[in-house]
Amino acid sequence: MKKDFLSVSDFSPQEIEQVIEQAVIFKEGDSPHLLSGRILALLFEKPSLRTRVSFEIAMHQLGGHAIYLSPQEIGLGNRESVSDVAKVLSRYVDCVAARTFSHETLISLARYSQVPVINALSDLEHPCQALSDLLTIYEKKGRLAGLTMAFVGDGNNVANSLLIATSLTGMSFHIASPSGYEINQEILGQGRKFTSSSKSEIKLFSSPEEAVTSADIVYTDVWTSMGQDAETDKRRLAFHDYKVDERLLSFAKQDVLFMHPLPAHHGEEISPGLLDDPRSVVFDQAENRLHLQKALLAKILLQTESSG
Repeated sequence: MKKDFLSVSDFSPQEIEQVIEQAVIFKEGDSPHLLSGRILALLFEKPSLRTRVSFEIAMHQLGGHAIYLSPQEIGLGNRESVSDVAKVLSRYVDCVAARTFSHETLISLARYSQVPVINALSDLEHPCQALSDLLTIYEKKGRLAGLTMAFVGDGNNVANSLLIATSLTGMSFHIASPSGYEINQEILGQGRKFTSSSKSEIKLFSSPEEAVTSADIVYTDVWTSMGQDAETDKRRLAFHDYKVDERLLSFAKQDVLFMHPLPAHHGEEISPGLLDDPRSVVFDQAENRLHLQKALLAKILLQTESSG
């Protein structure tokens, strides 16, 4: 049976640990051609730098090949139905990584596809980003369980995936958001179920200072995501007090890690120069997208082969 990866919750804590350990092995040494002859379709409705490049290089280094399909070529749901696209691609490729506006599109792709579908970003989650962030934290801190991540800003897709990822791995998750921009309630409920067994906690704040107090990791993202351009001015007003800067970081632990998934808007959600601060691991995060996705692709494609 195929193994889709649409949400971080599609993996157990043990599977997350295995993928991170495999990513460390790939990063430290050469990548064997485990996926020789395999084809990955990159089905993108949104533009991308890190996601596209990391997936293409990951497949190349593992001996496989990636094909990029732009919005103009597919017209997903307009030029051709989602179900038809899924059925056709299943006859050509071994896996689909889809970057979509709607999470429902991903669910439909997975429903009709006979090959695994990976969420390369949707409006609900960004699970590949979250797992690579866990890899970065593990590299820098030597552990995950017992740490506290504080997320400052919009309760968006990245925040959703991080909440689930931390809850599954024994990390506590604090989030500070202005009214109207809180974390998804369904995701929150799911995360709280996970914390009951992982012995971590989730706390919601309106104050960024309270959220980051004694945190091991401070994380933020853009105030306005792709597809929200019409809300830019409104969001700038709402998030005015949610900028991460030197002052805010001073509330966290002295050895705090600062994280951001990129792209960043300098002078908005972060102060100018913060990405180059010694506490910043932002460019390590970007690099680790490659290593984590190699481990993810190997797990999903080789597992599908062995179960078939």
